[in-house]
Amino acid sequence: MVDPTPDKNDDIDTPDERQHDEHDSDRRRRRSSWTRILLSAAGILLVVGGIWVAYLMTEQRPTVVGLPEHAVTPSKVADGAVRVRAESPDGITASIDGEPVPVRVRGGEAVLRPGELEEGEHDLRVELKSGSLPWPQSLERSFDVDSTAPEVDTPDTVRADSFSAPVTVKGSAAGAARVEVAGQRVEPDGSGKFSTKLSEPPATVTVTASDRAGNTTSSEVRVEVDHPGMRAVHMTGLAWSSAQLREPVLRMARNGKIDTVQLDIKDESGEVQYDSGVPLAERIGADKGYYDARKAVEQLHGLGVRVVGRLVAFKDPVLAEASWKSGNRQQVVQTGEGGPYNGGYGDYSFTNFADPVVRGYNIDIAAEAAKLGFDDVLYDYVRRPDGDLGSMSFAGLNTTPSESIAEFLQQSRDRLRDHDTFLGASVFGITVTRPESVGQNIPKMASYVDYVAPMIYPSHWGAGEYGVSDPNNEPYKIVNRSLQDWQRTVEGTGSEVIPWLQDFSLGVDYGPDKVGAQIEGTKANGIDSFLLWSPSCQYTEEALSVDP
Repeated sequence: MVDPTPDKNDDIDTPDERQHDEHDSDRRRRRSSWTRILLSAAGILLVVGGIWVAYLMTEQRPTVVGLPEHAVTPSKVADGAVRVRAESPDGITASIDGEPVPVRVRGGEAVLRPGELEEGEHDLRVELKSGSLPWPQSLERSFDVDSTAPEVDTPDTVRADSFSAPVTVKGSAAGAARVEVAGQRVEPDGSGKFSTKLSEPPATVTVTASDRAGNTTSSEVRVEVDHPGMRAVHMTGLAWSSAQLREPVLRMARNGKIDTVQLDIKDESGEVQYDSGVPLAERIGADKGYYDARKAVEQLHGLGVRVVGRLVAFKDPVLAEASWKSGNRQQVVQTGEGGPYNGGYGDYSFTNFADPVVRGYNIDIAAEAAKLGFDDVLYDYVRRPDGDLGSMSFAGLNTTPSESIAEFLQQSRDRLRDHDTFLGASVFGITVTRPESVGQNIPKMASYVDYVAPMIYPSHWGAGEYGVSDPNNEPYKIVNRSLQDWQRTVEGTGSEVIPWLQDFSLGVDYGPDKVGAQIEGTKANGIDSFLLWSPSCQYTEEALSVDP
């Protein structure tokens, strides 16, 4: 019988066997170590390679700039606002809605110029072919084009109690993301309505509404202050310097028959009647110093009398001649052949209302008068010369004469409002029905002045005007009927009508009855204001009633 228990000596290796086993184990360990090293190296290479490929892909990947997440306007897309950045922009191609887009490389960017796109959603695809990677990089992006601007609804005018009184501007801006009123940010409610109070409003408040795409709509709100009215007489600077002519006017003021005196600031000769400090007036010798403006204003204000400064704007022989002879011919109205326009006024008569120097000169004088204390500035000859428009040339005019003249009045109004000074414009009586005859479009002008002063002298109307057979002999009828037309024409502009009335004889003797008849015709239209014109500066006091 065999014993199943092994001999304990069977498990004991000999020294040679143990040495052999140790060598095998060592070889296995070394093979295992090299395997691990190789695998680690391969892993490192894979990681580094992956990082490198990722880096290349990141660096080469094109990115779109100038295309916001929200909508964009067609003009921005067309003007090259959409750009693609990449390391090598030369290899960039693009398409929108499957159509290739012209690409221009500029400054390290590829500028896309697809032209005007229709409103709505569009799909952009950009590809970049580069030698660094065996395949092209690409991206796709959807975007919206929005060409619809916000709808802004504001009143044309708001009323203020005085020049220094605050006003509240209200309105709505449907579709707007941002609303500014006079440069101040205003938050509209959910329906787009807004309201803000301006403590020191400008003459014209600009309301601007923008949507997220950048579409913008602007609206202008004129701040109107009610004119106190006037019963005035006209005085030249030389007349005011004459005690013989000045004292009767002061007597009428003391007796309450007039409440306003109109003094010339710059007259139709181009002479500034007082000693002006405006540099251009001094340089061309226009300032004459016929009277002391500050002293005259203080004297009249001391009597409780308002002072209106009449400023003849564009009929200015002094400036016209100085401009022409100094080589600044663009400041003068010219003929089609390039000479100075005469038109019966003389070679150097009318300055160019479209020229910025001419505009600035008149506005500077107006502002100076405001600083001296004049309550109003009343422009005269704020027009082009009468005559065939085709025979005249106005350097720099890029619109119609009437629109350019209205722009001048707006500039003047904004400047004068800083001095709490009213602005008026004397206009031809016929321009209410013939607006382009001398470039005086009354509704446009009235939008930028506190009052228009039509010269409705009965002697200047032709027979049959407004159904009046002999206007010069029927002053009540022609004044009453023409002012009805004037009132209708300025309705809604925020402007008032204060007419010039005739206190001189031209063909028909004008005394208290005919002067008084014009005043009555004015009152019949609800107008209590007027300015009397007499070339001699002598007035029919008997026609004037005492202010109750």
